[in-house]
Amino acid sequence: MDIRIIKEPISRDVALEIAKEFYVNMVKGVVDIEREIVALGGEWHIDSDMELLRDGSKQENLWGFNFFPEENRIAFTSLINIRPLQNNRAIEIQDPKLKDRMERIIRKLIV
Repeated sequence: MDIRIIKEPISRDVALEIAKEFYVNMVKGVVDIEREIVALGGEWHIDSDMELLRDGSKQENLWGFNFFPEENRIAFTSLINIRPLQNNRAIEIQDPKLKDRMERIIRKLIV
């Protein structure tokens, strides 16, 4: 399993290559909203989550998403997003401002 921490922009074609390891046309990802970086790859969001934690991220800043490179679409859903203490009680991100922040970071890094 190859998890890539993305700190500089990559193309959607590169994201598609990462996606092919598990899900063909979709890649799981985790964004660090404080450090403005993304981890892509793995079978589960927790795989990328753990890689970012090892890289120095803090759990409260990590949020999961799915990216569909061919459609250039983001789905803001992940089991790691269920965080009642951070006012997110569902797998989908509830706060529109958080979604916007996540999308801005993701789109800056996957072009």
